[in-house]
Amino acid sequence: MSEQVAAPLNVAVVPVTPFQQNCSIVWCTLTKEAVVVDPGGDADRIQGALKELDVKPVAIWLTHGHLDHAGGATELSEALSLPIIGPHEADKFLLDDLPTQGLRFEIHGMKAVTPSRWLTEGETVQVGQSNFSVQHVPGHTPGHVTFFNKEAQFLLAGDTVFAGSVGRTDFPYGDHDTLIRGIKEKLLPLGDEVQFLPGHGPASTLGEERRSNQFLQG
Repeated sequence: MSEQVAAPLNVAVVPVTPFQQNCSIVWCTLTKEAVVVDPGGDADRIQGALKELDVKPVAIWLTHGHLDHAGGATELSEALSLPIIGPHEADKFLLDDLPTQGLRFEIHGMKAVTPSRWLTEGETVQVGQSNFSVQHVPGHTPGHVTFFNKEAQFLLAGDTVFAGSVGRTDFPYGDHDTLIRGIKEKLLPLGDEVQFLPGHGPASTLGEERRSNQFLQG
């Protein structure tokens, strides 16, 4: 699936892993430079999509350290000589544990991830001529980050907010109250018109979730 979010920014979604995670390829139409966001696995399929789109990958961005988002990052990085950027360093323990995470789901050969650069609140990352601001939104995982492009009014939300739901927090390191507070204080204020792509399922707008998402009421 490929969709022009707003010139000069395009995104294509490549569902990966048995979890059908929304790995996304985001590129600048002016330079054809692209980033791969959350390559959880199926690296060959992702490489095939990059060739089909005829874009130049320049980096991998990670929203957090769960296997369905980060499990293919090292393989893709090694194959294409790409730096891995993000998430926040608080997710280091998850990235170190990726091989074990994989075995729990009978996924063999998954490699640990060592990012080239950790991210913190308020930093900026870039693809081509488009800049994305970084929001640190913990709760699903301690080091979860999101990426927002103001010009396109487009948010890569990872597993923070979904169409009609929010990220799981029933992990030993999860915190539901922290996640809801982060969504309300950092994401919803970006604006009702903002389109966001979650880590799973269909896209939505922040306005729709503010109005109808039962987890964000009150």
